[in-house]
Amino acid sequence: MALISKETVDQIINAADIAEVVGDYVTLKKKGQNLWAPCPFHNEKSPSFSVAPAKGIYKCFGCGKAGNSVQFIMDLEGVSYVEALKHLAKKYGIEIAEEAPSPEKLKFQHDRDSQFILSDFAKDFYQNILHNHDQGQSIGLPYLKERGISLNTIKKFELGYSLESWDGLTKAALEKGFQEKFLEATGLTIFKEEGKKYDRFRARVMFPIHNVSGRTIGFGARTLKTNDKSTPKYLNSPESEIYHKSDVLYGMFQAKQAIRMADVCYMTEGYLDVISLHQGGIENVVASSGTSLTENQIKLISRYTKNITVLYDGDAAGIKASLRGTDLILEAGLNVDVVIFPPGEDPDSYIRKVGDNAFREYIKSEAKDFVSFKTELLAKEAKDNPVKKAEAIREVVQSIAKIPDSIKRSVFLQRCSSLFGIDEQVLISEYNKIALQENKKQQNQQQPSRPNSGGRSNFPPLDEFDMAALEAEAEAAAYEDAEEEIDSEVQLLHRYEREILRLLLNYSDQTLPEGQNLAQYLFEQLEDIEFKTPGLAKLYAVISEKVQQGRFDIATYFIREETDTVLKSEAIDLLTQKYELSEAWAAHQIFVPKEVELLQYAADTSILRLKWRNVQAMIKENQDALQKETNIDEMMKLLQVAKALKNFEMEIAGALGIVVTR
Repeated sequence: MALISKETVDQIINAADIAEVVGDYVTLKKKGQNLWAPCPFHNEKSPSFSVAPAKGIYKCFGCGKAGNSVQFIMDLEGVSYVEALKHLAKKYGIEIAEEAPSPEKLKFQHDRDSQFILSDFAKDFYQNILHNHDQGQSIGLPYLKERGISLNTIKKFELGYSLESWDGLTKAALEKGFQEKFLEATGLTIFKEEGKKYDRFRARVMFPIHNVSGRTIGFGARTLKTNDKSTPKYLNSPESEIYHKSDVLYGMFQAKQAIRMADVCYMTEGYLDVISLHQGGIENVVASSGTSLTENQIKLISRYTKNITVLYDGDAAGIKASLRGTDLILEAGLNVDVVIFPPGEDPDSYIRKVGDNAFREYIKSEAKDFVSFKTELLAKEAKDNPVKKAEAIREVVQSIAKIPDSIKRSVFLQRCSSLFGIDEQVLISEYNKIALQENKKQQNQQQPSRPNSGGRSNFPPLDEFDMAALEAEAEAAAYEDAEEEIDSEVQLLHRYEREILRLLLNYSDQTLPEGQNLAQYLFEQLEDIEFKTPGLAKLYAVISEKVQQGRFDIATYFIREETDTVLKSEAIDLLTQKYELSEAWAAHQIFVPKEVELLQYAADTSILRLKWRNVQAMIKENQDALQKETNIDEMMKLLQVAKALKNFEMEIAGALGIVVTR
């Protein structure tokens, strides 16, 4: 893929005024120095979405989304960095200057582009057949109208019809100059060894499949022949360079904005389910197109919402088969609800039967969280059969074990206990067994890199584990208590490290009264201090590197150039503030010093607080060492260190005005 030159990227970012870019999507109102609006990424009544024109950034204090103009387009449109740049370049009339790629990359991009162009040609070809050809007008259109699909909806989803002839599309594409290799690569044409070639899709209603940017990447096709049992009802494009069915959800391009605004995604099975619901005004809906749900499809949904409601038809066998894939949603940390339609109904047929309003009410009244639904379903099937009941309980607990959030796990275990009428402690014991098995499995996979892989299991690490329920619970409780204690210890350190970084990001190039700039002064005073919070330590290291290179426009670097999205998000979070002093204070002759006027005090105070916290940590380490030490000479040395550290702690505490140290 050709690269956009740095000069062009800079030109785009300079031109892309954050207020104008965001203003295309939401109505901004000025309050203080910043602009505010209801967040476009989640539903809210009180505006918590702030735009800082002077810094060129946005930040939602509700959902946490933050970034510059490019990131805003990426977040809102669900596109890549390059696609966002091209979007802004088009808006501001900037010609994209791309650096020449290698011959290999050039060929790869050329082949992909050719497949996109051919797919788009096929989409237009099928649309033209539907609306203007005898076969489309006599077969395709009547079927769609019979299914209650309006002409506007047909055009919105770019539906079409394929000719019954063997090579209608192939012949038209070759006449237009498209190469055979791309007809084969996209799967539009099937080539036989003896040189024969024919259209993959013939005499079918065509459903173009789009990526999130709206480009046609493949097709789903439905036959209208009911008397030919050898012909599959639905036929899809094969995997290609541009179409990977495990990464795509039908209707996501049309639904993404509605999903974000509703903060829930309805998941269905078929193309017509999506289309009928859209026509009924329910646009936050996508389809898996009959395939099992994949991790990449879940990640795609999670760009826009953390809530999924799966809409099942009344086929019990189909529901049970789908339950296995839905565990992936739980494992990804998303919330899953389930709605079952009456026997013989699916979302398409039901909305046509009862209408839009009744359909919405049905979803609202019938939605159940996935774990409760699965528990009720399996409990009903097991009835009084103890063996089936035991299997059902184990299966439900396995689903609950997928949930990364410990509080949610606990709530669902209680719910499962109530529905099955079984002691909650037994379920906890079963969960711990599953956790142990999973941890052992992960540890075996990590060999020989044990003991620390740098990651974290979905399950609490239960080191000394006994299969008895009470001992298992004790181990789990001990782990949770230790984790809470660690959290309380690091809380202050995290706060003080963040404050240093906030000052660096906002005022790194400001000159202090003594003539030094703030960044140089802070790094000089903190030369012997090591940041201990992992994410903040990395951010501190990057800032240090830039300052050593003589670069002090730290905020600009992170807003415009940093490519690590986690670091960028953390930096922008530190660059934004939720509250401002009211302008009315000045009108009433109430003047409050601005932070920039008190930078020396802010810097010194922040340095002392961080050092104070680090000294306290050193005192604790020294005390722990003393308790373990048995050698008298070593104990005396540790006591001398303890005295020196305590004196230093009191000295810092005095400077900070702290009477009683913690």
